[in-house]
Amino acid sequence: MRVAFLGPAGTFSDEALAAAAADAAVERVASPTIFHAIDAVEQGDAARAFVPFENSIEGTVRSTLDALAFDADGVEIVGEYDHPIRNNLIARRSLALEEIEAVVSHPQANAQCAGFLRRELPGATVLAAASTSDAVRQVSVSEEPWAALGSAAAAEAFGCVILREGVEDAAGNVTRFVWLARIGVAAEQVIGDRPLRTTLVFSELGGDRPGVLVDALAEFSNRGVNMTRIESRPMRQGLGRYIFFLDVDDAAGEQPTIDAIEALRSKAETVRVLGRYPVGGPAPLEIAVS
Repeated sequence: MRVAFLGPAGTFSDEALAAAAADAAVERVASPTIFHAIDAVEQGDAARAFVPFENSIEGTVRSTLDALAFDADGVEIVGEYDHPIRNNLIARRSLALEEIEAVVSHPQANAQCAGFLRRELPGATVLAAASTSDAVRQVSVSEEPWAALGSAAAAEAFGCVILREGVEDAAGNVTRFVWLARIGVAAEQVIGDRPLRTTLVFSELGGDRPGVLVDALAEFSNRGVNMTRIESRPMRQGLGRYIFFLDVDDAAGEQPTIDAIEALRSKAETVRVLGRYPVGGPAPLEIAVS
């Protein structure tokens, strides 16, 4: 099974995919961005994408949400995997912290370590890279006194040294990754007794009036369906227009969730289910490819 992920080798996505796939026969396909990983599935170049969705410190990964909402209507979430993230401060050679002039990493890693950077490296410029591994690669070939935030695997891969381990701002830093497949190609999931989660996106509620969002969400609460996450993103069609992402659990049963979504369709111009999948799984080979 070909699985696209945010590369190159040594990213946290690479590290998490290795853990999530375990002993499954997976061909890992490194992609330059999250969008490209998701697009590889939509275009049929990969059977699955494995991308970061939400971090316990920094929240939702916006590039994943935006790709699902605006660019990839032919894919769906078919599983998830939680992976602990340990950010390290990495340099080409041993440096004192006061020598470091710039720190480069993926924006998510920079944000997860923002407190550390303010306290310990107040004079360093913070720069963005396409991935944590690419950031380590950049500092590995630079003569400048730069450092990167990344994984121990990336430090080893590019011959760098770890200056500080575990520089994230909160203990228990975890990223939730999701498995994506083309709509309709996944066979029956192996669920067992695992709880289920449904993720959906909706937009353009009827009218600009007080309580319109509350009325929409009441379709779930009135049926005993627990909402575990809600987030808004701009619709890209002017100020004041938003789309809403919603996670609900299916503890109340499948039918109440289905009924709530159907009722929501009468109140929102667009409603799209991004996936219904078991919490904490499945592994990639638990879903057959047709």
